[in-house]
Amino acid sequence: MAANDRASAPGKSGPGSGNEALMRASLSAVAPGTALRDGLERILRGNTGGLIVLGMDKSVEAMCTGGFVLDVEFTATRLRELCKLDGALILDKDITKILRAGVQLVPESSIPTEETGTRHRTADRVSKQCGFPVVSVSQSMRLIALYVNGERRVLEESAAILSRANQALATLERYKLRLDEVAGTLSALEIEDLVTVRDVTAVAQRLEMVRRIATEIAEYVVELGTDGRLLSLQLDELIAGVAPERDLVARDYVPEPTAKRSRTVDEALAELDSLSHPELLELPIVARALGYSGAPETLDSAVSPRGYRLLAKVPRLPGAIIERLVEHFGGLQKLLAASVDDLQTVDGVGEARARSVREGLSRLAESSILERYV
Repeated sequence: MAANDRASAPGKSGPGSGNEALMRASLSAVAPGTALRDGLERILRGNTGGLIVLGMDKSVEAMCTGGFVLDVEFTATRLRELCKLDGALILDKDITKILRAGVQLVPESSIPTEETGTRHRTADRVSKQCGFPVVSVSQSMRLIALYVNGERRVLEESAAILSRANQALATLERYKLRLDEVAGTLSALEIEDLVTVRDVTAVAQRLEMVRRIATEIAEYVVELGTDGRLLSLQLDELIAGVAPERDLVARDYVPEPTAKRSRTVDEALAELDSLSHPELLELPIVARALGYSGAPETLDSAVSPRGYRLLAKVPRLPGAIIERLVEHFGGLQKLLAASVDDLQTVDGVGEARARSVREGLSRLAESSILERYV
């Protein structure tokens, strides 16, 4: 999630790519520390405006009238000087060349837009018509706006973004602390075979909350560019292991398919992702997303893990072996009760690996119980 790890250069959205991915790549391209952002700020300081299309194809060419064909290397200084001309600039999608300057853009007037200023209306319509990001620099309002397929994003100063990001980071730290508590409790209950749907949904709920806050902070990291390096490091440290844990909880507890109900792990995770924030606060709704009935009384029903989550904590245990162990024993309690000889009956588990699994599970059981009761 490093700020300077650009997802891809902004360009026309293709099949299977959404506006969200294009907006993220576009924000990355205009983030502090990039040559384009330097040029845009030079335009603002020079008290001039600008209209810049980040990509060129036949649809853009069809909208262009007048101006000059340049095809020169992009620099922040050239961007600033060329924006003194009336008209728009056309860059290539990789933002390495300035292709045209002083161009009048004539998009379809029938394309709806809620913008009022001439430059902003043009930017919005051009972006919608050609699919490329368009940047508008307002001289009168002294702001930089990014248009991506109908979505408008005003670029803010780093200080304002950092303030919100730090508030979100503090919230994430509190949520992560609570997640660690409920996850530790779940581990102890798994050892004792006392898990209920309520315990599982509490962990799934916290994992989803942490993931959502982390996603918000990751967006700030993209917008901050080089100014977000420390924020990126803090975020990576806080959410290490959260994504795998979310997947493991679902693999352990999503109910087996029945005639009435059938939900895969991926479908359960997608359902969790689609819940609104108020819905996420309701444990019965979270339980239903995981594949349970969702009735309040269901929360107190006993459930048993398959063993994926605890086996993933055993050092140097490949995923393929974990799959075979779970398939062979069918549940965590049988795994905990298995001897070294029992473990060796699984394909790919020799004596050394069987002892490693046996000792690893024993240590995890002891530490989980101690953390719960000491």
